[in-house]
Amino acid sequence: MNPGHVLSVLYDLALTMGAEVRLEPLLKRVLQRLLFHTAFPAGLVLLDPQADEAGTTWALCATAVGDHRLAARVGQRVALPCQLRAGEVALLADCAEGLAQLGGSRPYTHVLRLPIPGEGLILLLAPGAPHTSLPLTQLFQPVLRNLTKAMGLCRASDELTQRLITDRDQARSDLALALQRSEQERTFLRNLTDTFPDLVWIKDPDGVYLACNPRFERLYGHLESEIVGRRDTNFVSPEMAEFFRQNDLAAIAADGPTMNEEWLTFAADGYCGLFETTKVPMRDALGQVLGVLGVARDITERRRAESQQLLATSVFTHAREGIMITTVDGTIIEVNDTFTEITGYTRSEAVGNNPRLLQSGRQAPEFYAALWRDLREHGQWSGELWNRRKNGELFAELLTISAVLGQGGEVAHYVALFSDISKLKEHERKLEQIAHYDSATLLPNRVLLADRLQQAMAQAHRRGQALAVVYLDLDGFKAVNEQRGHDVGDQYLAEIAVRMKAALREGDTLARLGGDEFVAVLMDLASAEDCVPLLVKLTQAATEVVELGAGRVQLSASAGVTLYPQTEAVDADQLMRQADQAMYQAKLAGRNRYHFFDPEQDRNLRGHHESIDQIRHALEAGEFVLHYQPRVNLHSGAVVGAEALIRWQHPTRGLLAPAHFLPVIENHPLAVDVGDWVINTALSQVERWREQGLDLPVSVNVSARQLQQPDFVGQLRAMLAAHPGAGASHLELEILETSALQDVNQVSQLLSACAELGVTCSLDDFGTGYSSLSYLKRLPAQVLKIDQSFVRDMLHDPDDLAILEGVLGLATAFHRQAVAEGMETVEHGVMLLQLGCRLAQGYGIARPMPAEQMPDWVRTWQPDPRWARTRTLGPHELPILYAGIEHRAWVAAMDACLEGRRQAPPEMAHERCRFSEWLARVATEDEDEAGREALGAIDLLHRRVHSLAEDMLTLRAARRGAEALALADQLHQLRDALLMHLEALLQTRRAH
Repeated sequence: MNPGHVLSVLYDLALTMGAEVRLEPLLKRVLQRLLFHTAFPAGLVLLDPQADEAGTTWALCATAVGDHRLAARVGQRVALPCQLRAGEVALLADCAEGLAQLGGSRPYTHVLRLPIPGEGLILLLAPGAPHTSLPLTQLFQPVLRNLTKAMGLCRASDELTQRLITDRDQARSDLALALQRSEQERTFLRNLTDTFPDLVWIKDPDGVYLACNPRFERLYGHLESEIVGRRDTNFVSPEMAEFFRQNDLAAIAADGPTMNEEWLTFAADGYCGLFETTKVPMRDALGQVLGVLGVARDITERRRAESQQLLATSVFTHAREGIMITTVDGTIIEVNDTFTEITGYTRSEAVGNNPRLLQSGRQAPEFYAALWRDLREHGQWSGELWNRRKNGELFAELLTISAVLGQGGEVAHYVALFSDISKLKEHERKLEQIAHYDSATLLPNRVLLADRLQQAMAQAHRRGQALAVVYLDLDGFKAVNEQRGHDVGDQYLAEIAVRMKAALREGDTLARLGGDEFVAVLMDLASAEDCVPLLVKLTQAATEVVELGAGRVQLSASAGVTLYPQTEAVDADQLMRQADQAMYQAKLAGRNRYHFFDPEQDRNLRGHHESIDQIRHALEAGEFVLHYQPRVNLHSGAVVGAEALIRWQHPTRGLLAPAHFLPVIENHPLAVDVGDWVINTALSQVERWREQGLDLPVSVNVSARQLQQPDFVGQLRAMLAAHPGAGASHLELEILETSALQDVNQVSQLLSACAELGVTCSLDDFGTGYSSLSYLKRLPAQVLKIDQSFVRDMLHDPDDLAILEGVLGLATAFHRQAVAEGMETVEHGVMLLQLGCRLAQGYGIARPMPAEQMPDWVRTWQPDPRWARTRTLGPHELPILYAGIEHRAWVAAMDACLEGRRQAPPEMAHERCRFSEWLARVATEDEDEAGREALGAIDLLHRRVHSLAEDMLTLRAARRGAEALALADQLHQLRDALLMHLEALLQTRRAH
């Protein structure tokens, strides 16, 4: 054996072990070199041999060379045959059975066992005896010892490498995570600035833009890519750019945030607003300035709100009205200075309290209940009330309370504004005293007497009772003034006024006209005889002795008396003149007595003085004029005609109504002349209007005497021929129904003849005569004019409404056109339309006017919008309309009873009144759930109305009439609420 060969093998193995720093390549290369030098065909390295509980030794196959099956077991544990487990380096033969357990690809018989101290062993395998000259058992022992050291170094290197790899991977992971976080933060920051409502931008120290958000892009009207890299001078004026630059430098110099306000105009849309700008210098870790971050916030609305808040605070503090703010439950939370000035309560005394601390006790609980009801239903209340100051003094205030709603629509607070009107009330009281009362006697003067007399006449008319007007004059009073002086005379008048007033009843009125003249109005008289005891007491009081400082004074009195109503229509002025005339007759009869006015005697005297000749003279002198009252279609608003109404323009008495002169000539031939004048004048006016562009038919009233003229139709034909510009179709003759029924045959022939001329005929005041179907059939009138008495009272009288509906039914059945007279209000118009009547005239449209005013009126006339929305009710809807009228009539009867205008109250049991009967009938017919709910609400309100009315009657029976009348407003509010529910039910029926 060549020693040099052995050295070269050892050297080669040494180089092999020194060339690797990793364990796996080291073992593989060492195994390869061993197989090369020993000529063994295959081998494997087994590491970490360990015995299990059964005694089998297992080792990890670290590497294998030369056998593909053994190579497949690398990384697995293999069982070691017993002859291979322990021992020194040895070449073993005849080991086929043990080697077969290793699972090689060939049958191995020989093995060179090379133990690696402390690690395992190397097995070199051969199917036969190897051919080598090397001393196998001695040669590799030093190699194996050094291999242990090399394996230790490789393991250390592997651990170091693994740590380095782990550290590298961790560093890479940390870097990737940091980059991810940085990207997320950058994306978040970008998204934040992009969605930021404020302007955000960044500039470098030289003022060059580095970034900006979309809001800022709107300022300059450019994209960020067009702004970055440029300066302010590229977008705004040099002055503005310099202003921006100085603010940037100020932020850098301050080394902290700086703020300023500036007005900015956006180039994108022209918006101009006030912006609060904050600029902050940006520095790196070394403190070097990187740039300036700017944020601008729009504070236009905030500043406006602050200004408004400041203004509101100033108004609240300095308002001359008292202001009080409360919670929903009425707790005061704020008051202003004027509140303290008016009430005397300081803010600390008021806050936390309830407004009840101001109550005076002059308003009843019902007043406050109604106040809160209005607040809940309408959100507001206004009115006058009396309150009490802290010192106990009463004061009147004009108060408005408003509900303040929260964001959810609920009431959050109540705000009350009030002003002290005590001085105004006192001033009003003094003016009222001066304007309506005599300063010497404190009795009503002539002005207040006129108002009281008008009310008394209206009340007497409603109640069907009488009243007396007494004109009283003191006999010989002039001598008292002349002999004892005016002061004594005034004292006497004051004292005698007290005594005469005491002689009258509570509801009567005593007034002083001036001097020694007094007037008394005596109410609630059933007959003329009822006033005699009062007259006696009144005249006796006027003759009593009056003790004055200047001595005793006793006078007598003469009185004139007139009664109302009378057979002829009279007004208040006529009553006063009549009483004055009667007083004059009492004077003439010897004084110290009273005298009754005789209407019949007066009528004869007036007939003597106001004769037929005067009326004939008026006709010849052209003193008569025609006024025209428009007739309109309520639904469309079209003016369809006008009624001509005669007036007497008297030279001394002014404009007189027909009642002053037409009755005088009713049965006189002069009535025909006046009637012809009316027709001719009306036709002339139609011609003039048509020349002015106004095409308007005219209706005239024809008296019974004129109709009876043998040649009436011939005269009418001649008048039409004399006015060709008018046309027969533009003339309508109105004939009273009562006149037509006197001779139906004659009138029927007359109307037919007029129709042949083209003239329209109408029956005036239809419904007031003895109308029958046969008469209506025989009278060929084209128009029925419904009497105004039915129209005027239909809102409150169900009987009048029924008559009106019946007349309209007749008009429809006989194909007549119906016109309603006396339409006084918008509500009248609505109900007429609901009943199917579209044509109407009356004060609710226009009063009669001179002819020259008609064109302008027609041009400017505008119907109420509600009329255009109103439609005719069907048969199933009319009962609801009647129910509302029944309820109105019941409440009106209740009012009359409480005011003493009616003896007995209406039916008080709610289940027996006519409205309840209707309600019960409708409830059985209505199967709709919504309808039943509506009827239930109506029934509840109806019961409340009856309950309240019973309470009012109870108070009245207990002689607490004032308290009962105080509940009238509440009764009317319940009435109106019930009527509103009926209207809603009517709307529901219409929808179905």
